[in-house]
Amino acid sequence: MAELTKYQRSIVKNYYDNLDTALVQRLGEQVTDLYLAEGKKRAKLWESVANSLAKVGVPQKRIDRVVASDDARQLATLLQELWAKD
Repeated sequence: MAELTKYQRSIVKNYYDNLDTALVQRLGEQVTDLYLAEGKKRAKLWESVANSLAKVGVPQKRIDRVVASDDARQLATLLQELWAKD
């Protein structure tokens, strides 16, 4: 594998530095999608939300509680807390 150039290293570093912000923004988009989704698509979205929340560092108990509720409003409340941290 080739060595990364200085420019490429800076791009990779910036990506990982801003990963939390990108994940929180993505979660915001998923809240909207959850309000509109039904059936299998909704279940798939909740899986994706759970994975994103774990990457952001939300405790597993809290993730399980929000996902089990199947309530997009609880996710929106959690998202507001995450935005307040940043």
